[in-house]
Amino acid sequence: MKADASTLDLLFNTARTRNGWLNKPLDDELLREIWNLTRMGPTSANCSPARIVFVTSKQAKEKLSPALLGANVAKTMMAPASAIIGYDLEFYERLPELFPHTDARSWFVGNEELIFSTAFRNGTLQGAYFMMAARALGLDCGPISGFDNAMVDATFFTNTTVKSNFICSIGYGNDEDLYPRSPRLDFAEACRID
Repeated sequence: MKADASTLDLLFNTARTRNGWLNKPLDDELLREIWNLTRMGPTSANCSPARIVFVTSKQAKEKLSPALLGANVAKTMMAPASAIIGYDLEFYERLPELFPHTDARSWFVGNEELIFSTAFRNGTLQGAYFMMAARALGLDCGPISGFDNAMVDATFFTNTTVKSNFICSIGYGNDEDLYPRSPRLDFAEACRID
């Protein structure tokens, strides 16, 4: 079944990266709903390395603020929720449960390069699923990479094997702070069919 035009607009064509937010809080149940959709997207061997911290409270925002760079401070602090999208470098310990068809855990144990590339790649995929899930539920997204990863990791992932990838603020965006839509590459500029 093909998605209809309004769904494609909601997810892609008219969806915009937000820089400003309406003062409208998000309840915890909506955050759970985003995760329940996000987790359904495919990852290799169902490895599911994404780990997310939803920063919503004033105290958590105050801890996040010093790690943000430049203009990212104001727009992230204004958002009702900012999700720190991380990836767990020990994701493979859950493979006996998540991918019980074979001993997939053994593929990773001791192979640091494979662990990192798998965790980062699939955690990034799950971050994209996260944004599509949020948009599908009627929310706007404001992803950023302008922050100090080491500071975020020390503050929010201390004593864990989780590393931060990017931050995605979510909520109901205002139209006042939108930039004109930037151009995109045409098919011939980015793709080829062999």
